Amino acid sequence: MSARNENSFEYHPQLRDVIKNVEKVMVGKKQVTELTLVSLLAGGHVLLEDVPGVGKTMMVRSIAKSLGLTFNRIQFTPDLLPSDMTGVSIYNQKDMSFEFRPGPLVGNVILADEINRTSPKTQSALLESMEEMSMTVDGQTHILPDPFLVMATQNPIEYEGTYPLPEAQLDRFLMKLTMGYPTPEEEFNVLNVIGNEHPIHLLQPAISAEEIAELKTAVRNIYVTDSVKRYIVDLVNRTRNHKSIALGVSPRGSLSLLKAVQAYALLMNRDFVIPDDVKYLAPFVLVHRVLLKPEARFEGVTAQEVIKDLLARVPAPIHKEQHAR
Repeated sequence: MSARNENSFEYHPQLRDVIKNVEKVMVGKKQVTELTLVSLLAGGHVLLEDVPGVGKTMMVRSIAKSLGLTFNRIQFTPDLLPSDMTGVSIYNQKDMSFEFRPGPLVGNVILADEINRTSPKTQSALLESMEEMSMTVDGQTHILPDPFLVMATQNPIEYEGTYPLPEAQLDRFLMKLTMGYPTPEEEFNVLNVIGNEHPIHLLQPAISAEEIAELKTAVRNIYVTDSVKRYIVDLVNRTRNHKSIALGVSPRGSLSLLKAVQAYALLMNRDFVIPDDVKYLAPFVLVHRVLLKPEARFEGVTAQEVIKDLLARVPAPIHKEQHAR
């Protein structure tokens, strides 16, 4: 993952407590926690792509418990139907009417485990709910709870029997993250932390749903200069003309990057965005939104390398310290 560009920083007090809480369970995964919180505050969703056993599920559970939000896990399989997620309407003979029985998609933090193992029809039902913050069952629209965060996982190694997400559906995720293997020292600490009782069972909420709602509102008021907005537009526009890219980032990507940097500034306890925020978050927000040309993939070029190249080529505006607004 990209290195942070700020030499010193201080978390927002409420979010600092959440990060410390998650660290009781997830050793050495502070960056993934930070970026997940950024996605939550920006109203986005996260795609976690990594090999099995690195703690993807435990990360999602730890964040949900630390936020004091409801958590539901959906195991995606080839026979999973949209109604298995959304719920169904059941006829009540006593009242002589249909009543809605919500499925696991009705919750705050949803783990969509191995999303690429289910059919495109079921994938589309989930991604529609992510985009619209609602779902339709038997002609009735049901509003999903707020906050609503989907963290989908997929295994990048094993593709047999899977249904890869099309680019148009990948675009619905604000960020694409990886967990990575721990260092030997971190893995040693994991063995000590787990002990006889898993710390996930001892976690207590570090923030309330009302406080999260207030922070999400505050994100919209984070100040962004026109020069930073122009930097985002220039960076995204370059993806549409790069020699290795067949399909560049859409305007949704520009909006996603803007929301992400605003949320990140709040996490860093600032009321304004700096160019380094864009540099830091661009790889996580843009990498899954570009489609490489076949010849580029054949030569071993990766989307990460292309985004890194663009960040080196597109000049960033000169940062001038902003005063509290």
